[in-house]
Amino acid sequence: MPNSRLGKRSADVIVIGGGVMGCASAYRLSAEGLSVIVLERDEICAGASGRNAGGVRQSARDVRELPLAIYAVKNIWPTLGEELGVDTEYVQKGNLRLGRTEAHLEKLRMSVTENTEAGLDLLMVTGTEAREICPYMSEEVIGASWCPTDGYANPLLTTFGYYRRALDNKAIFITGITVTGLGKAGGALRKVYTDDGVFEADRVVLCAGYHSRAIANTVGIDIPVEREDEEVFVTEQLPPMFDQVLGTADADFYGHRTKHGSFLLGGVSGLQHFTSNHDGHPADAYTAPSLSRAIIGFFPVFADVKIIRSWSGHFDACADGVPVISNVEEVPGLTIACAFTGHGFGISPAVSLAIKELVTVGESRAIDVSELRYDRFRAKQ
Repeated sequence: MPNSRLGKRSADVIVIGGGVMGCASAYRLSAEGLSVIVLERDEICAGASGRNAGGVRQSARDVRELPLAIYAVKNIWPTLGEELGVDTEYVQKGNLRLGRTEAHLEKLRMSVTENTEAGLDLLMVTGTEAREICPYMSEEVIGASWCPTDGYANPLLTTFGYYRRALDNKAIFITGITVTGLGKAGGALRKVYTDDGVFEADRVVLCAGYHSRAIANTVGIDIPVEREDEEVFVTEQLPPMFDQVLGTADADFYGHRTKHGSFLLGGVSGLQHFTSNHDGHPADAYTAPSLSRAIIGFFPVFADVKIIRSWSGHFDACADGVPVISNVEEVPGLTIACAFTGHGFGISPAVSLAIKELVTVGESRAIDVSELRYDRFRAKQ
């Protein structure tokens, strides 16, 4: 049963969502001396935060969210494990995004141009140069983008590191409780309605992933997100081969080696909308063979490797592919951070800093998130 019946129902800030964004935000806000209650419908890290492969990527980002990625890699990820008191398993050995056709290369070149103009150290390499970096890839790879400062980390360890530090700061986490709506009092957001009664706060941070849309709708705000499904494989333990993050121009396959020697290999078949009932986190008989063929096409070395387990999950895909991180003018007291479109984990340390500043000073000063406002979808006058 939700333990809200045993404790307080009001706080300076209520955070809706117990994924990495919610836990990181709770940590930063509680470190400022604010009282924080986190409401989570399942368990901590049970959603997209616990089901992704852990990429910490700057390359191939939309330039509107690139400042968050660059800031996180330069200023937070290198020392985050020490700050949280956990081994986040952060590895920074670079990222290759691979192309096998001229159309792929054109897409990669465009991304490289946009990202380098925005300040990222990123370049195009030939297929031969890519195989010098990672000699296990197929001869079919004719080019790639290469970002030497990209990497990966462990989402579960990172999220629970934030969770434990927030607990140390007296934040309260309530799991197994469903938020059903928001309510105003005196013209400002004040109430959070749940299946276990009403909570009150001066500020509310909404970072409940795909479910954020329905919750925001209750106060007249709509964020255009849809659910997208992906699957991830875990291979058997393998001899050391390479530590780079792998990706493709079409973003249909990605992977990296884990600290323990297995590989995490994820992606999509393109058939999820036609084969999944979108109930829970379903795996299907189509994605596994489809993804396996794609992986072998890029890395023949994996042809005889055993898959020891797999999982599926979903993320909140935004209409324009970048997140919403913003205070809401029509609903004073509401801060939204959702619609991360499957690449929120890597920027989560920087997003939580932006959220802290949006809540405490009304604007994000360390990182410009003005192009990620909630109202960018409005029709222009």
